[in-house]
Amino acid sequence: MDRFARFGNDFYRDCHNAVPELLYDIKDTYDPKKNAAYDFCETRLFLAFRDSKVVGRVAAIINHRANATWHVSNVRFSHLDFIDDEKVSEALLHAVEEWGRRKGMTHCQGPMGFTDYDKEGMLIEGFDFPGSMTTYYNYSYYPRHLESHGYTKEVDWIQLRMAVPEQVPERFLRVGELVRNRYRLRVVKPDKKMMFEENYGQRIFQLFNEAYSPLFGYSALSEKQIATFVKTYFKIIDMRLVPVIEDEEGNIIGVAVTMGSLSNAMRKARGKLMPFGWLHILKSLKIKMEDTVDMLLIAVKPEYQGKGVNALLFCDLIPVYNKIGFKWAETGPQLESNHKELNQWGALNPHISKRRRCYNKEI
Repeated sequence: MDRFARFGNDFYRDCHNAVPELLYDIKDTYDPKKNAAYDFCETRLFLAFRDSKVVGRVAAIINHRANATWHVSNVRFSHLDFIDDEKVSEALLHAVEEWGRRKGMTHCQGPMGFTDYDKEGMLIEGFDFPGSMTTYYNYSYYPRHLESHGYTKEVDWIQLRMAVPEQVPERFLRVGELVRNRYRLRVVKPDKKMMFEENYGQRIFQLFNEAYSPLFGYSALSEKQIATFVKTYFKIIDMRLVPVIEDEEGNIIGVAVTMGSLSNAMRKARGKLMPFGWLHILKSLKIKMEDTVDMLLIAVKPEYQGKGVNALLFCDLIPVYNKIGFKWAETGPQLESNHKELNQWGALNPHISKRRRCYNKEI
């Protein structure tokens, strides 16, 4: 497990755009005692050796809940890394495929994690842009290997990057005021007490379950998973960056979870909190934030989608971003076919910074 966790950081040590992973986080992800997804998932981890040296790694995951939801029989591959040798990549993928076949699976897909909140999608464009702590970075030869082994595109996600405007665009102001009055909405900034003692964090993730349920490969989070994610996300996030939209009865109908980038801090920490890695991360979180904000999760209740509710989120966030000093904002991966979500960014003049692909192969 130590070798599996360390391989990625060692492999990308000299790649400036790659962001190291926290070693304990990888170990916790694949620990059935710490990851509630094991209630409906099973895994197998593989390392590729040449003589006594590790030259590749991959995790095989079967998410039985997602397979039942989407009526498929997929084994997923995750944390796939390998040297530029097709024999190595073939051996790793073959190991995943064979294990999946023995478990009754008919297709292999990936990179996909346990859930949509894990890293997913192989980078196929945007290698010159810095990575983030919530997405994979991979060398440019990876897609060529996948295609040579018979894998084809299943879906693409794109990430958008945009300059933070000095003023809220007029369009957002106009639409925001309109929907605020029409639906009697308000923007709330929950504090830590609300998140952890008043069940507010759970309600936010229940909204994610509802809003994201139609999206590719999504499987609803369990109560145990939600508890873990609330603790993981909201323990460290600056709550000024988490606007929540409520109706007049207090129902949550929209939320944006955004966070200052930790990419540079993670590079300095090199995947370790001890002895001094935590200082770099704490400094980036509390003292001197980086110039980019990661827009991790945005969701609107299905019956309010397409009605301009998102404008209220931007009206709240843009002044906060300017006050903190963020110059750039980057979205998380968004399905290229999710036009409702993509259209919301038009007023901010975004450009595509990265494209990621989920591959699939019949096995």
